[in-house]
Amino acid sequence: MNNAVFDLAAYLKDLEYLINIDSGSNYPEGTAQVAQFFHQKFSAMGWQVRSHNFDSSIGPCLEIVNTDQGQYDVLLMGHMDTVFKIGTVAERPFMVKEDKAFGPGVNDMKAGLLSIYYALSSLQHEGKLNQTSICIAFNSDEEISSMFSRTWLEELSEKSRYALVLEAARANGNLVNQRKGVGRYKIEVFGVAAHSGVDPEKGCSAIQELAHWILALHNKTNYQTGTTVNVGVISGGTAVNVVADQAKAEVDLRFYNVAEVEAIENIMKDLVAHPRTSGVIAKVTGGVTRPPMNPTEKTLQLCSVVEQIGCELGIEIGWTATGGGSDGSFAANLGIPTIDGLGPVGGGSHGANEYILIHSIEPRFHLLRRIIQDIAEN
Repeated sequence: MNNAVFDLAAYLKDLEYLINIDSGSNYPEGTAQVAQFFHQKFSAMGWQVRSHNFDSSIGPCLEIVNTDQGQYDVLLMGHMDTVFKIGTVAERPFMVKEDKAFGPGVNDMKAGLLSIYYALSSLQHEGKLNQTSICIAFNSDEEISSMFSRTWLEELSEKSRYALVLEAARANGNLVNQRKGVGRYKIEVFGVAAHSGVDPEKGCSAIQELAHWILALHNKTNYQTGTTVNVGVISGGTAVNVVADQAKAEVDLRFYNVAEVEAIENIMKDLVAHPRTSGVIAKVTGGVTRPPMNPTEKTLQLCSVVEQIGCELGIEIGWTATGGGSDGSFAANLGIPTIDGLGPVGGGSHGANEYILIHSIEPRFHLLRRIIQDIAEN
């Protein structure tokens, strides 16, 4: 039985406040306002809140702890930034329609942040955190690959026994115990311009060379192993009657197996060293931005515990492996047992119809409470 009291009306009121803040990754004033909300909430609980300003282009990142030990039983992770531009809230503010709550960032992942606060506030009120050391990490640059906060997140992960990530549960209710790693690359090709009608032989086409790159990279997609390569953005040339002297491409790589990254990067190195088009030069920048989140034996043991808790609460627990990245990958890559998708159930992330299911909020609140309790007691 679960006797913890949950105030859904209060939760939705707080959620409305958070959703109606534009807090895109590149709008530090907005993420700072979200951070201030949680700074006040946890300070009122007596927790220590430290604000980190890793770069002026992003908002503050919050490190919230209930102990001076410097070692933690549980690291709870979430991000305060969204993908949406300034003005999105004015276009479509928080809205409740039947069993769904809508709004920019409601699923990814302001509801998850709020669930962390409500679960910990409830547990502390009941005196169930007295022997449990907890660290909360809320960053403001997750949607731009956590480029400024990664080192900090890894340092906190190394001090923690377990990591719980409050990204939303999948639309079917599943949690996440495996995520692909992410690589991002920029290819630049430089050729020689020439009149395509008068003396095309004097030109060296950067676009022609880039075409070789695109085919070679896309041929490395392997759906069986989960490796995908997508050249998602290309540009080049200046006019239709000019041999292109420049071309660019941006590449997205997703993978479970890091060995396949080396193979793909070797292809790029070979193309740089041995251009397929005479007279061109190419260069590549970028690399892996997130390691894969692959479950270890200890992670699978934690998954079994979560399944048992779910059974006791009447929540069917399923698991999903996904190609989307999260900060949980940083913890998992260091060998920390990590599970993700512990927020309310929802879908439509990064889109105009992003939502969470209101009826899922309280059950997932109880699930998170019980997981934290079990870690503390065992």
